[in-house]
Amino acid sequence: MLEGSPSISVFQLKVRLLGINPMIWRRLLVSSDISLRELHGVLQVAMGWEGIHLFMFDKGAVHYGSLELGVMPANLTLQSLGLRENEKFHYFYDLNVSWQHEIRIESVNVLGEGKALPSCIGGANICPPEDCGGVEGYLARRDEAHGLDAFMDMGTIADFLHDILEDGDKARVPDENQLEELELVMDRMNARKPFLSDKFSRRVINKAFRDGEHKRFMHLQIM
Repeated sequence: MLEGSPSISVFQLKVRLLGINPMIWRRLLVSSDISLRELHGVLQVAMGWEGIHLFMFDKGAVHYGSLELGVMPANLTLQSLGLRENEKFHYFYDLNVSWQHEIRIESVNVLGEGKALPSCIGGANICPPEDCGGVEGYLARRDEAHGLDAFMDMGTIADFLHDILEDGDKARVPDENQLEELELVMDRMNARKPFLSDKFSRRVINKAFRDGEHKRFMHLQIM
């Protein structure tokens, strides 16, 4: 990045994952000379994806992305797309289920000296887990994680603890059937965890940017 060059600007982007409510979004600052391939890495880090699937950018009728898709290579810069403030384009990840992200250019500003880019300056909520079935699969799993079955599993654990401690200080050893049922309950609860958490950490994302994690996705081999 040529930080001293007057021809380079800072693009402020608002990225949101479509089809899910509450909204999953990030506000990012990137250099105008960033390639779409590097922007792919920035989006992977910022949103919380793992880079294990193909990707594609859609600008009008032209598509850029993973060469396996037969689209244009993602080597051109963001600036070369000719985008202006309030214009939108789209980023697709995992084309089997097509996670679609809307990217809006909120502003274009002069690059200040010493400005660390890329940078995340805002956002909310975390992305779905990889390979959870797309928007419909994610929403179904999220509903289940907050539903009756989850409530019943919590009741099973409460009953288990009550039975063990019912004799006061004398702990009763659970039988084999109880232990087997508890193991199944715990497996289900652990599987629900990614669909319950909504914590978003700007600090963690920016540390990953400083460590160059986004550049790793530029060369990641998709199997």
